[in-house]
Amino acid sequence: MKSKLFFSSIIILSMALLLILASCSKDEKEDKPVKKDKYTQEILQERAYKDSIMHYDPYSPFNRDPKAIYAPLKYYDPNPEFVFKSKFHKYEKTDTVEVSGTRGEIRKVIREGYLNLNYKGKTYKINVYKGFSQTGDPYYSIWFTDKTTGEETYGVGRYLEFSLNPDSNHVYTIDFNKAYNPYCAYSSEYTCPIPREEDYLDFAIRAGEKNFHTHDKN
Repeated sequence: MKSKLFFSSIIILSMALLLILASCSKDEKEDKPVKKDKYTQEILQERAYKDSIMHYDPYSPFNRDPKAIYAPLKYYDPNPEFVFKSKFHKYEKTDTVEVSGTRGEIRKVIREGYLNLNYKGKTYKINVYKGFSQTGDPYYSIWFTDKTTGEETYGVGRYLEFSLNPDSNHVYTIDFNKAYNPYCAYSSEYTCPIPREEDYLDFAIRAGEKNFHTHDKN
């Protein structure tokens, strides 16, 4: 009888040990960090670099304006759904248009062309504007608003970097994970162009930089 109880106890202890080991193994697997793909790693590295510039560069709005308090910038998680490919379409007539600044000033820029974005079965157009620096050098800008503007993202709008390629057949990558806020989002010492009514994209672009200030609910 004692022998049977002894072996029963051994079996019960063995089963309990196996359950504990299995549980530990499962916990160890769950604690391991999720491996990020190359694209996500690149985006996160770019953001970390920008945070460093914003924090330490003497020309950053946080260092030029004593009222602007530095904090890490806020972003959506990298999402390849908001990466598009398109050729640049130059307008037949490149009109000079007026763009308002956040201090009420008027800027004149050339509405140079546009890119097409195909999203969920619909095609959207995003304008490219041409301006000139004080030295007379041309530069190109993309400004936009979308369904997140004023709620999850900065109320004025967001920007994308753009460099014009001389090859008319060049296919551009338009990556909204790199959409950023102008300096006026962090400090009232700066003024920035306000996207025009036609620069509104009628869908929620939950990619790129979010609203910096604390009233951002996300």
